[in-house]
Parts: sequence; C-alpha cells; structure tokens
Amino acid sequence: METVTLNAGTPEETREVVAKAVTLLNEGLIVALPTETVYGLAANAFNAEACAAIFEAKERPSFDPLIVHVSGKKMLDTIVNIPPDIEETVNVLIREFWPGPLTMVLPKKNIVPDIVTAGLSTVAVRRSKNPVFSEIIKELELPLAAPSANIFGSMSPTSATAVHKELSNRIPLIIDGGACSDGVESTIIRIESTERPKPNIHLLRPGPVTVEMLKKFGKVLKEQDSQIENEMPNSPGQLAFHYAPRTPLRILDCPENFKADPSKSYALLSYRGQEKDGYLRIHDWKEIQILSPGSGKLPEAAVRFFFSLRKLDESGADEIIAEPIPGKGVGLAILDRLQRAAL
Repeated sequence: METVTLNAGTPEETREVVAKAVTLLNEGLIVALPTETVYGLAANAFNAEACAAIFEAKERPSFDPLIVHVSGKKMLDTIVNIPPDIEETVNVLIREFWPGPLTMVLPKKNIVPDIVTAGLSTVAVRRSKNPVFSEIIKELELPLAAPSANIFGSMSPTSATAVHKELSNRIPLIIDGGACSDGVESTIIRIESTERPKPNIHLLRPGPVTVEMLKKFGKVLKEQDSQIENEMPNSPGQLAFHYAPRTPLRILDCPENFKADPSKSYALLSYRGQEKDGYLRIHDWKEIQILSPGSGKLPEAAVRFFFSLRKLDESGADEIIAEPIPGKGVGLAILDRLQRAAL
C-alpha cells in the first residue's frame, strides 16, 4: 500500500484534505490525523473491521483498548451511559477541559464494538481541539477511534514525518497538520462518586491536564495501574512497557552514578542543559537533546519530549541516558513516559 501525505497548511488545502479523509473513513479505511497531543491513527469507531485495521497496522495487541474521539456532548451521549451519580462532575469537566487533552473512562453503550474496548464495559472518550481533526469529525458525523499513529510500544509521533517513518506503506493517508502543541498523550481519568461533595478522580495516565488542574473538581488518586506482563489493561495507556525508543534507555537519578562502558557510546536526554545540573560534562556524549534549554519549563519539555527522544534514537548511540524530570504538573506525564520506556 502506498502512503500519501497531504499538507493542511492553507484553508484551501485543509478543505481538500478534510474531504479526502472523510471519504476514506467512510470507506472503512484508516487515516493518520494530527491532534494537539500526538498524531492519531483514526477509523470510524462504529466500524469493527476498520478498527481491526488499526490494530493490524500498529501491531497492537487486541487486549489494549482504544480511545474514541467525539465532536461534543451530543455525540458523546450516543456512545456512553453516564451514571447519574457522576453526571454533574462529567459535565463540569467537559465545560472546563473539552475540547482538549482530557480522556474520561465511562460506561459504554452496545453500539460501540467490543474490539474498540477490548471487551470492557467502559470506553475511553475525549474531544480533540486540533482544528483539522475537529473539522474531519464534524464532517464525518461519527466518532473516531484513534490511538497514537505508531507501531505499538514505540514512541508516539508528534509530526507527520514521524508517522511516515513508523507506518509508511501500512496506511493510505497521513494528514500533515504541523507539530503537535502539547507533545504528550492525553490525561486519562476515571470518576468515582463518594459520600463527600466531591468525587474521587482516579488518574489512570498523567498528561497535559495535570493533577493540579483536576484537584478543584475532586480528590485525585494516582492509581498504580501499570499492567504487569500478561495482565489485561482496564483502559488505554496502562501497559507497563510503552513509549519506548529502540535504543535502551536509562534514567540516571544522580550524575555521580554514571559509569561508562568503554565499548559503548551514549546519548543524553537533558532536562535543562545546564552545566550546574552535573550531566553535560560527565561524558563525551554522542548526541545531546535538551527538552527546555536553560529555563526548565515543563510545558516546553513536554512539547519537545518525543521529538528529542526520536532524535536520540536515530543517533546511533548504544544507550540513552535521561536526566530526571520534576514529577509535578505536566512533568508527571513526561516522567511516566520515561519510566515506561526504561523498563
């Protein structure tokens, strides 16, 4: 299969690529689309065969459920049954964070094929704020199942070029909408009612919507839900080993602990690129990528994370050494991806 990449730069180009994508999706094919988090591999969520093609193209195990994207509350109501005891919280979170990088796990309606949810009684749902993605789902008038557009387990793509490297000749179309604005996958939560005025919000995967943002809507519980080998995930983004480069990766908590093997070459993933942090001069690195040069701004680090990790993976180094990332704000999401890549 020949993969075509179409640019969505100008309004005229966008209209053309939206029409092309809608045609292919209606035909039961899969298309790589930009979102604000990472590029997604989309299919009509009601078409089980099309969704099966996602699993085949990604080499994704069938037990790992997909996220379903909707155009708004009206479409959401066609695929989920929101329990009355959490309905107010769901509506508040929708008003606060949609469209945006928040995914909620909710009880599904039977119209959602079992292949999408890996047989679970729940489905993970969100609404993207990317204008190209939003226009496509509006024109299609159907929900889109869309996990990240990469081979299963590898680094998520934040550019059309990265998608092409992963899935060329496996899918018919990639829409180039530019670099993703958030750079890491969406936050995933599950809401649990309590006797208290506010519910429990179970954090299943950290992302751009941070713990600090969620706290005013409920008690945030950081669940230790990463799945051990052979254990079935209960939502997307729960497998222990994920988001990994092909090159082995190690998080080095302290620069003094670095002991180089003379027969190996090393690359460095630096947080701030500051000499006072102690990592830059401990080795003659084959390649250095800095997530947030000088300032250490976590949102900037998140945007650059997968791009930088991919550059290091392509450097030819034998091992990637990663500096630790502060586990606060969106840094929690970056650290989560690093820890899973390092397993």
